[in-house]
Amino acid sequence: MNTTILDGKKLAADMRADIASQVAQLKAEHGVTPGLGVILIGVDPASTSYVTAKEKACEEAGMYSQDLRVPANTTQEEALALVQGMNADPRIHGILVQLPLPKHIDESAVINAIAPEKDVDGFTPVNVGRMMIGQTCYLPCTPHGIIQMLLKAGVQTSGKHAVVVGRSNIVGKPVAHLLMRKAEGGNATVTVCHTGTRDLAAFTREADILVVAAGRPDTVTGGMIKPGAVVIDVGVNRIPDATKKCGFRLAGDVDFESAKEVASLITPVPGGVGPMTITMLLYNTLESARRACKGDG
Repeated sequence: MNTTILDGKKLAADMRADIASQVAQLKAEHGVTPGLGVILIGVDPASTSYVTAKEKACEEAGMYSQDLRVPANTTQEEALALVQGMNADPRIHGILVQLPLPKHIDESAVINAIAPEKDVDGFTPVNVGRMMIGQTCYLPCTPHGIIQMLLKAGVQTSGKHAVVVGRSNIVGKPVAHLLMRKAEGGNATVTVCHTGTRDLAAFTREADILVVAAGRPDTVTGGMIKPGAVVIDVGVNRIPDATKKCGFRLAGDVDFESAKEVASLITPVPGGVGPMTITMLLYNTLESARRACKGDG
């Protein structure tokens, strides 16, 4: 199989260059710098690394970035106060609360406190509801990034059978909706598989487009893939590896080596979907700043 590796890093770099150009134009025409506020509660290595990457991406795009990093024993009331402070700050056009939160904090309460017009992660019930009924909203970043990857790669989704493995609120459910909506990058017939699905391979082998967001390495192998299918691997798993300086290697939810022998197009891990997530966060923050200039925030 002549398989194409979909380079998410290059696509993200191209999109970020365009975003930086539009940020500069917004500054020149309206004197407004798009601002992203990030709240990180506790010290989780993966979350800390991710937040640092977002901060760097904002700087490279010419955006204003405000990081609030607070200890794990921060109370729920204090967390809500941090969100309300960013809601009221005109310099902040987008708010991101880094998940997961410590167990003593109600995640839903904190997310729901974000003003919908600043919910650039697309997680609040208002934006989720708007997405479901086709109204203008901020689309969740990873699912939106996946759709952009398919579009940029010239993948035809209309009339195709898409199978999504995973039903999380962050990836599985929203990407299934985006794939089936009547819009560019959608109009597919969608099947959603999960931990309750019997004989997963029977479904994945029928997929023209296979999106795997199961949160478990090697959930899908080459023998479970329809020849010529497009495979989007969303998983990021840390596998112990003594040969690596850091002590681990990153792997997706798809066994890449066997899958690349069958798929027509596949995303690698790392360097596939991951870079697009932060890119779409910048995209949404820029859009929020534009709306604020028009008084639509």
